[in-house]
Amino acid sequence: MGALTADRNTVSREGSDFEFPVAAATKIFAGSIVGFNAAAAYASKGVTSTTFKSAGVAIEQADNSAGAAGDIRVKVRRGVWRFGNSTAGDLITLANVGSDCYVVDDQTVALTNGTATRSVAGKIRDVDAAGVWVEF
Repeated sequence: MGALTADRNTVSREGSDFEFPVAAATKIFAGSIVGFNAAAAYASKGVTSTTFKSAGVAIEQADNSAGAAGDIRVKVRRGVWRFGNSTAGDLITLANVGSDCYVVDDQTVALTNGTATRSVAGKIRDVDAAGVWVEF
């Protein structure tokens, strides 16, 4: 497809909600970080991995514990969400607003990539006593 030479009616999606097929033997809890691992075309919960790609937050539980890949779908929303802050050398502070943060698990983010063991969760937008506000 070449560059435009006239106006284009570009189709869009309203809002920031998406649905993705869930990986086999996987349970994703509402409120968890959701994404994809490596070349897998199926959603999973957030994990420490160098190949995890964050998609957003599960807005309801998706239990595919006994199912095959793609048997069910998970509803995912993009936006800014608060997650647990890591500890010690990976603690996120207000000085880190605007930087990337990294997935520790399905509810925790960290300041660093854990010596190249973690993938980016999203952008740090705020930090308060209850956690880190992350934009997906």
